Amino acid sequence: MAAEVVARGVDELVTEHAPAEVVGPLMRGIAVLRALTDAGGREDLQQLAHRTSLPRATLDRITSTLDSLGYLRIEGREVMLAPPLMEVGNAYLSAVRIPELLGPHADALAEELDEGVTLTVPDRHGAHFVHSSKRDRRMGIVCTIGDRMPLDASAPGALLAATWGSDEWERHQAEHNCVRGPEHAQACTNDLRERAAAAGSAGWSLDDQWLEPGLIAFGVPVHGPDGDLLCVVNVVSLIGRFPSAEALARAALPAARRAAADMERELGAQQPVSRAEPTGRRGENTRTLTTGRDFVESLARGLSVLTAFGEGRPALKSSDVARITGLPRATARRALITLEHLGYITNRGGLYRPGAAILSLGYAPLSRLTLSQLARPHLTELSRRLSDSVSMSVLSGSEIVYVARAATVRLVTVDASVGTRLPAYATSMGRVLLADVPRDECAALLAASPLARLTPNTVTEVDELLRLLERTADCGYALVDEELEVGLRSMAVPVRGKDGEVLAAINVAMHPSRRTIAECFEQVLPGLLATAEAVEGDLSAVPNSGRLQLT
Repeated sequence: MAAEVVARGVDELVTEHAPAEVVGPLMRGIAVLRALTDAGGREDLQQLAHRTSLPRATLDRITSTLDSLGYLRIEGREVMLAPPLMEVGNAYLSAVRIPELLGPHADALAEELDEGVTLTVPDRHGAHFVHSSKRDRRMGIVCTIGDRMPLDASAPGALLAATWGSDEWERHQAEHNCVRGPEHAQACTNDLRERAAAAGSAGWSLDDQWLEPGLIAFGVPVHGPDGDLLCVVNVVSLIGRFPSAEALARAALPAARRAAADMERELGAQQPVSRAEPTGRRGENTRTLTTGRDFVESLARGLSVLTAFGEGRPALKSSDVARITGLPRATARRALITLEHLGYITNRGGLYRPGAAILSLGYAPLSRLTLSQLARPHLTELSRRLSDSVSMSVLSGSEIVYVARAATVRLVTVDASVGTRLPAYATSMGRVLLADVPRDECAALLAASPLARLTPNTVTEVDELLRLLERTADCGYALVDEELEVGLRSMAVPVRGKDGEVLAAINVAMHPSRRTIAECFEQVLPGLLATAEAVEGDLSAVPNSGRLQLT
């Protein structure tokens, strides 16, 4: 149903197919997020209106509301998903705990087999990656958390379909989009029935280059304590390493089954969480919003229901959701009914659980963001406010490497671009980055570096540089005045990951005539600190942010 919302138009589904209690604005908002996800995370507003069949005025109110929530950004005529939206998917992942509990077992299996291993969770239209154990190879298999595999072209699809009854098969026949085209829908369904029957009988399934040419895989189910199919362990390889998917399975199936059994024991050993008293205070996941005439409150309230779930809260009653979100019970109940109708949560005996379809709300394109892409909107905003160029760099040996930049159009400006390398010891960003390196390691690095006197102001003595780095570490910023080049002053601050480690540095560079040093502290430093905080806020939503690709 979630994919159908986008494909057929929201208002038609609200009036013809939805329960009377559904929240129309919530359905429309989710349709916008799904359409942006399907477009890769960015779309022109006019095209987005066409994709969702929403009137432009309605779309503008929805995007304005999602912008206020921080879930997307509007830049001129374009709208793009923003990292804070990942809190919705993170709530699901924290609730089911699959990456946390089963990821180490998948990593161990990948090490044992020297092949890629993924964990996928099913929804009724496909299967989503939630963990990937990669091998270090040039021709590698790249799986992004949240990416969705179609049921009719994947090993997890056959295992999921093996659990279906007649109602699920009828819904699949009516709703699924065949990867080979609509004219093949019946043949595709028949093929899936045969593969599902084989998977149900054998207890495992194959992907013999159905998902992508050259890619072979097999999947083994992992069942929860209640016996339901919880996820699938996939062993993934390439033709050439094995002659066929069957050959891969013959070689690796015993180890995969042992790993799946270990995972099921891990799940069974977990203590059940009290369903009646989930942790948290009333209204704990509400936020202060700047609302206005175009703010759609029912959309914001409905999305807050998805973040009520999380660690220690895998299943909730409607009264629990109301307490956690601070919503009236009737409002929480209507949002839950809407989300259940769309397939994002399930309801068994009054207990609601988040579903894997939640990952289709922007998680995959946001997971693919590089560090520079994540930071660029914040750098651009600071550059606009200060009318100066703003850059981000990382440490590479004794040099810094520019990975992102927002440049201003001025006759006198810093001439640098992404990929530019500069000596770390003579730059503000370099000082910030070196300040996070252990002192002994940093001293050895500086002693082995050619510390040239680039200007009369350049500090080249190792002991003096170490004292400057200690001061930088203490105060949290660095100011370098005409040490790299005469006529160049810059100020930098660190950007830290969730573990506190410095991942990058951002700076503002200018001619000394633009601002006095005192004005740098008054005008530039607060902006740099706020920008770093904004980047760090986005980083906090990204799993494994410390391993983000740079560019």
